[in-house]
Amino acid sequence: MSAFNQLAPFIQDYIYRNRWEELRDIQVASIDIILNTNNHLLLSSGTASGKTEAAFLPILTDLYQHPSSSVGILYISPLKALINDQFERLSDLLIEADIPVYKWHGDVSVSHKNKLQKNPKGLLQITPESLEAMLTFRKQEAILFFSDLRYIVIDEVHYFMGENRGIQLLSLLERLSRLTNCSPRRIGLSATVGNSLEVANWLASGTNRKCVVPQAGGEKRMLHLSIDDAVVETDFYDKLYHLSFGKRCIIFSNSRSEVELNIANLKLLAAKKQTPDIYFTHHGNVSGGLREYAERKMKTSDYKTVVGTTVTLELGIDVGDLERIIETGTPYSVSSFVQRLGRSGRRSGISEMMFLFDKKDQDDTEQKNKEFYQQIDWDMILCIALIELYTKEKWIEPLRQAKLPYPLLYHQTMCYLTSVGSASPSRLAEYMLTLSPFRQISQEDYRDLLHYLLEIDQLEMDEEGNVLIGEKGSQTISKYQFLTVFENEIEYSIREESREIGTINTLVPVGETLILAGNSWRVVEINAEKRQIFVKKIKGISKSYWEGPDEIIIATKILKKMKEILSSKDSYPYLRSNAKNLLEKSRQLFCNATLNHGHIVMLSDHYYALFPYLGTKSLTTLQLALSFHGISSHIESIYRIPIFLHIDQEISKEDLTQVLNTIKQESLDPFQLETGDLAIQEKNLQYVPKHLSKKHYLIDYIEVEAMQKDLEF
Repeated sequence: MSAFNQLAPFIQDYIYRNRWEELRDIQVASIDIILNTNNHLLLSSGTASGKTEAAFLPILTDLYQHPSSSVGILYISPLKALINDQFERLSDLLIEADIPVYKWHGDVSVSHKNKLQKNPKGLLQITPESLEAMLTFRKQEAILFFSDLRYIVIDEVHYFMGENRGIQLLSLLERLSRLTNCSPRRIGLSATVGNSLEVANWLASGTNRKCVVPQAGGEKRMLHLSIDDAVVETDFYDKLYHLSFGKRCIIFSNSRSEVELNIANLKLLAAKKQTPDIYFTHHGNVSGGLREYAERKMKTSDYKTVVGTTVTLELGIDVGDLERIIETGTPYSVSSFVQRLGRSGRRSGISEMMFLFDKKDQDDTEQKNKEFYQQIDWDMILCIALIELYTKEKWIEPLRQAKLPYPLLYHQTMCYLTSVGSASPSRLAEYMLTLSPFRQISQEDYRDLLHYLLEIDQLEMDEEGNVLIGEKGSQTISKYQFLTVFENEIEYSIREESREIGTINTLVPVGETLILAGNSWRVVEINAEKRQIFVKKIKGISKSYWEGPDEIIIATKILKKMKEILSSKDSYPYLRSNAKNLLEKSRQLFCNATLNHGHIVMLSDHYYALFPYLGTKSLTTLQLALSFHGISSHIESIYRIPIFLHIDQEISKEDLTQVLNTIKQESLDPFQLETGDLAIQEKNLQYVPKHLSKKHYLIDYIEVEAMQKDLEF
């Protein structure tokens, strides 16, 4: 039987109505695997390649043919905006079928949730945090909802992997399975996957099923890439205006501050040139209403709209057919570059991305007074490296998985105990340490964690020796931010009368100005108790209160590629003339510093810089290893890229080389390294005893073997 003939009649009608000429390869493969096997499934292909339909056409067919007595499909998304987007798409698909679709997150009305409570059927769309709330505080309702759950669809699965939210999600899925005694099949959707086997193993964690990855031919797109610099004689914003005008496009930036300044300046230029104001911002601090308005405008406006964003539009929210992606700077990973590149060219078949670097403030005289390494255009070299690694080698960063995620173990312990009331220490350990994310944590370490939580009143013991939530633990759990495993900053609501514009994490005094949603505002009133700042729109460009991304981890392979680019004479067809000149200048500086022959450069008498071209983790490991041998150093980062180690004490080149040779060859125990103040920022780390925090850091953030293997000097 053909794939099409296996689908439910209402889905066949849907395909006819939408005039599909044929099913795509990935959809045919998915129909066969879902309807004729019992395996998990990873669907990995480019943006707009039909992955969502590949998942839902067969599982809705299965649910139609074999109705579930509860919610049959659980769709999990990292973003509420993705849920809202998919809600509309799936509602259309199911308009003629008796399979209801519900969404469940913080912005969903009580009346909508009540409909699900009265009729727990069909498909439920949810975020990990809302699922956490349900399992923690509404356990009986969760049993009712999911007693006959058949499928779990995880959208943008790469977004979770290697992150704390991914650890939380895997724990949630196993807790749900144990609670309901169901073993639903998992389907992961992703446009950006490096090692598909690695991802498939992650998706199948804690289950007895294997995960299949169909090798279906994907849609081929041409790539149109260019890198340019706005130098002194060319204004950056004027060039940005001309690149974006008349194109339906997204402008990605590395910080919210950049996004706001870009869009505010484009609005000013549009007013001067008397062209329509078609510019919007879209990031986590812009209100949900304004973000949704920007999404609608991109899809429906007669004018070709331009939206500035950070990562919130990196994922697969449908904003129509984009003609161009512009980057004002470089993303810090190949994965992010590929995800952004895939947002354009759905109809044309040409994915177009233009990089524009702001160099207008780099005066030649001022540049000449800087050290050579400060004059090299590292951000542009990084950009070339990302492009070359993907287009030539098809390389994407491998999955990072924490082996000892103690802060997440604390969080999940508190959630589980809240849901059950109390448990004996042995029962608690048996339950928690058999969840797949925590299987490498020893009973001894868990005992130490529980003892510490008892000491600080997060937990307490009753007369029968059972563990339950303590007085301070109850206060911790009662805060609404507790359910998230990422840091929640204190935020103030920025309001124009009753309308919320967005939020900001700084209390701006009355009379001061700020920039938000692409406009400037003056503070006219503050309600400190409700954390509300009332503003009035003004003209001009105001101050931005946001900084760049907090934690940047760049892979060693990227740094090695950057060195290769600086050492070679290769040309790159996507470089415009300004960018070509800056590359040649950077190569000359690199050569003059003899970095194409060695890695140790004298900065002044007996003070050296070490350029080993190691990624963030390996360079940090080398820094600690040098400290172990009595040599102090610090990491010099430029554009947040870890460029080199500055040796902070007098030492001869010969002695430094000898120590490096020892480090490369010795058997180095990471627990011998002195970490000092841990250089990690993780939510709930304060609830982990210091010796476990150090162990977590040394095992999950330090990489001795990789450093030794890749170390060059």
